Amino acid sequence: MVRETMADLAAFLAVARERSFTRAAAQLGVSPSALSHTIRKLEERLGVRLLARTTRSVSPTEAGERLLQSVGPHFDEIQREVEGLSELRDKPAGKVRITTGDHVSENILLPKIAELLPEYPDLKVEINVDTGFVDIAADRFDAGVRLGETVAQDMIAVRIGPDLRMAAVASPAYFAAHPPPRAPHELADHNCINVRFPTHGGVYVWEFEKDGRALNVRVEGQLVVNDIALARQAAVAGLGIAYQPDDYVQPWLDSGALVRVLAEWCPPFPGYHLYFPSRRQQSPALAVIVDALRFRG
Repeated sequence: MVRETMADLAAFLAVARERSFTRAAAQLGVSPSALSHTIRKLEERLGVRLLARTTRSVSPTEAGERLLQSVGPHFDEIQREVEGLSELRDKPAGKVRITTGDHVSENILLPKIAELLPEYPDLKVEINVDTGFVDIAADRFDAGVRLGETVAQDMIAVRIGPDLRMAAVASPAYFAAHPPPRAPHELADHNCINVRFPTHGGVYVWEFEKDGRALNVRVEGQLVVNDIALARQAAVAGLGIAYQPDDYVQPWLDSGALVRVLAEWCPPFPGYHLYFPSRRQQSPALAVIVDALRFRG
């Protein structure tokens, strides 16, 4: 009876977290109909309805949410302890899930991971690119990557890259038609390419600093995108001025496809850090990734 209930509770947790019988069934390796039958039997045994089902969605009832919050953490702890048994193996093994942004994933994360994986055939890495701030505990990530100044103080942060600088850039053709700005306030006279991040829904405010004086500028323009690669492409095409990490646009600056302005208003700031909640339960798999990514410059 206890063994059966434990298996059914694990099935319930998968559905409640995924909000979908289809996704939970794929995760558990069973059919959606079999999973639905399991949940119904659990509800009958407990005498309460755990999930509210419609043709479009699945969500926990009040009783289901209570069970999810009380039982879920214990199942997670069991899973972590079982995965921790990999410490007894000669080489790190298992899956490590990392949430990150697109810029750092291309320039730092993937190149280092590509070097690491051939050395550890039992290691699996899942990289989730998301421009918003992700709660790594709630979304069950092992680690995340953010700029050093945005990492929460209760997290352990390991530097994985050098200091960064931003760069205001546009094509030579654009500046041939529009005099380059000499100070941030002159951006008001230019067509600027805005980037909207899902973190807060608003467009990114361009941050400048010179001689200790910080200046935030809300720019305007005809184009708004939600991807920095698209903003860079638009700048190369002559659609306006973009504001990008300088290493991200350096090849285009070197080739002359882009021209930089306001460089004296863009001082260095702390670069990317890998962060995670605690070293106490750090798996061998995560430990080897932390060591591989650690910035030694």
